[in-house]
Amino acid sequence: MKVKILLPTSIFLEQEVRKIVAEGMGGSFCLLPRHIDYTNALVPGIVTLESGDGKVAYYAVSEGILVKVGRQVLISVRDAVRGDTLEELKQAVDNQFRLSMKQEEASRAALKKLEADTIRRFMELGERVR
Repeated sequence: MKVKILLPTSIFLEQEVRKIVAEGMGGSFCLLPRHIDYTNALVPGIVTLESGDGKVAYYAVSEGILVKVGRQVLISVRDAVRGDTLEELKQAVDNQFRLSMKQEEASRAALKKLEADTIRRFMELGERVR
């Protein structure tokens, strides 16, 4: 099967695999090449991909959707992180989480500054009108 992991702004992964294990709203499921066409809403969790030579890679994904049509499998998620082992994946997720938290804090600080500046300008405008 040819799997693509799609993010909002890019293709995160495009690879041939022989087995996909993921977690949907109803629980964990497995897809093999001869599986019927299939669609499932994914919950945040781990997607396991096994290549033709038996190598396994792990991907932590946010919620999204998986669609299998023929040999093509599209996984569309907001975020994805890769690890060759579950320990590597845990470390990568921790690093990504810390980075996201820093970006979120910076965004909040910028928003607070913008709000304070807007209020100050409205007050200045009110004083000029009087």
